[in-house]
Amino acid sequence: MPLHRIAVQQDLADIVAIYNSTVASRQVTADVEEVSVASRQAWFDEHSPEKRPLWVLELDHGQGKQILGWLSFSNFYGRAAYAGTAELSIYLHPDARGKGWGTYCLKLAEAHAPLVGVHTLLGFIFGHNTPSLRLFEKFGFQKWAELPKVANLDGIERDLIILGKRVA
Repeated sequence: MPLHRIAVQQDLADIVAIYNSTVASRQVTADVEEVSVASRQAWFDEHSPEKRPLWVLELDHGQGKQILGWLSFSNFYGRAAYAGTAELSIYLHPDARGKGWGTYCLKLAEAHAPLVGVHTLLGFIFGHNTPSLRLFEKFGFQKWAELPKVANLDGIERDLIILGKRVA
């Protein structure tokens, strides 16, 4: 069972590597090129355990620890009236996908949200990302919006689905 903990600066390279492992699939992120650690520093700094946590899942193999993935709460919209709403991001190491860690992350997110003043969780998921859509729907997230053909990935227009759930 992994241990989740708040991410620290030394985790940023692993966080970025896991994120970059999803770019080529064109299923998870709208980035079409890998990002650098330096380019993600400001994003990392925007997270705080008190309001917008960023956790890593860490597994101790006995021969050292491995980061299996990460979960973050991010601001939905930068205005004060939206402070109780957070966008969820879940990214898993390729070896950890399809093994229940996404479920682990969503349980953690739902349990922790009220502790940081979050009453509404959102997932922004591509319409063709069936595994993520199914995971969120399994947890009772509902489709709150569909933005048709708002992303262009290698010449293919893709829909963005916004799933939401009140948790407090």
